[in-house]
Amino acid sequence: MKNKLKKLAPKRPKFLIKKKNVAERFNDAMKTLPKITDDTLAEHREDVLSRARKYIYPLQHSKHRIVLISSGLFTVLVVVFFVYCGLALYKFQSNNSFLYGVTRVIPFPVAKVGPSYVSYENYLFQLRHYMHYYESQQQVDFSSASGKEQLANYKKEALQQIITDAYVKQLASKNHVSVSGQDITNEIALVRSEDRLGSNNKELTTVLNQFWGWSMNDFQTELKQELLAQKVVFTLDTATHVRAQAALSALQHGATFSAVASQYSDDSATKNNGGQFGFTITADTTTLAPQTLQTLLSLKAGQVSGIINLGNALEIDEVISNDNGQIQAAHILFNFQSINTYTQPLVQKEKPHIYINQKI
Repeated sequence: MKNKLKKLAPKRPKFLIKKKNVAERFNDAMKTLPKITDDTLAEHREDVLSRARKYIYPLQHSKHRIVLISSGLFTVLVVVFFVYCGLALYKFQSNNSFLYGVTRVIPFPVAKVGPSYVSYENYLFQLRHYMHYYESQQQVDFSSASGKEQLANYKKEALQQIITDAYVKQLASKNHVSVSGQDITNEIALVRSEDRLGSNNKELTTVLNQFWGWSMNDFQTELKQELLAQKVVFTLDTATHVRAQAALSALQHGATFSAVASQYSDDSATKNNGGQFGFTITADTTTLAPQTLQTLLSLKAGQVSGIINLGNALEIDEVISNDNGQIQAAHILFNFQSINTYTQPLVQKEKPHIYINQKI
């Protein structure tokens, strides 16, 4: 009965219910917070890490696959690149600009000469400037039957030339012979003087590019090798030095220039004429070596020069007469031995190994 009465009793209005103050509510909230202990911290940390692992492990696995795939692709590309270059250079003997650029970076060998390798770049350097000249200046079509035959013949010459150059370098190293930057500068000045190409390299550079497809650096490379061969011969060919010195000594002791020229000169065109040039020489003459012309312009009538080094020969000059710059002169020429005289023993001792087919 009491329970029924309680249910029938009116409820107390909400506005009459006593509200809890801030402190009481704060205490109630604090009671509901979980207690922080070492155990709860460990559980929380493990929970966070376990959630992170779901994302980290797949990412690590993905990175590993990317690295493997990238490495594999790179390896394939490198293999394909070297296979292409190998076939193009050694089987088909291509000489396009791309492959020439590759050989300037990667030292593919074209032959082995003694203990050293000959770079494929050197071979293409010789071959390409030859082709440039005959295509641009002689209008030779190297795709024609005659052009292919001509190119095949020159390929053998170019290969032989760079092999000889390699032997020259070995001889130069053995005999402590070298070419300085000043040697090259002096030689370029002589070339400009001989060909009337002005006082700087601008016109020379234009001519080199037009005729040979060379830059100035290419020309310096060619000159350096040429001068090195000349210096090696100059050092090793002592017999020619002895002959020149004997001729000069005879002149100094009263022998006539004509008699000495007939006895010693290697110039068959002037030897029986007392060494006399068959033409009048002036400051504009281009048929003489620059060293010879400079020497003759500096001498007075009746004077005889000392021994002059022309690079590939030695020479003694005489000015017979000088009529207002119209010079009559004579010379005694002493040719050096061919560079092959000194490289051939090296070839016989150990023949070069060539890596390309010369029949192509």
